[in-house]
Amino acid sequence: MAYAYDDQNIFAKILRGEIPNDTVLETEHTLAFRDIQPKAPVHVLVIPRGAYVNADHFANTASDAELADFQRVIGRICTGEGLCPDGEGGAGYRLISNAGTHGVQEVPHYHVHILGGRNMGRMVDSD
Repeated sequence: MAYAYDDQNIFAKILRGEIPNDTVLETEHTLAFRDIQPKAPVHVLVIPRGAYVNADHFANTASDAELADFQRVIGRICTGEGLCPDGEGGAGYRLISNAGTHGVQEVPHYHVHILGGRNMGRMVDSD
């Protein structure tokens, strides 16, 4: 399957340094930063540095190093932000990744939202 990556999307511009961000953590393969319109007390976006459109694109084509680094960054952020349910005071978190039209993906660069710091409610209301 061919994925059309738009290198003018906002996350591509952030990665190129054209738009500032509030960096939480950066590694060779991953950048994490605070969302400018947070939906929870903790709202961090995690993006790969590579040009990946969505989760399946990333999972099917990223290198093992990119895949491992991305997951480790998520773990480090959850720990560092005190969200881990097994951690001191952590009550949990939610990971969200939207893909395509039905997933209501707004930025065509793969990203995961880490949300926490309050009860997030039920995941999806049935329609």
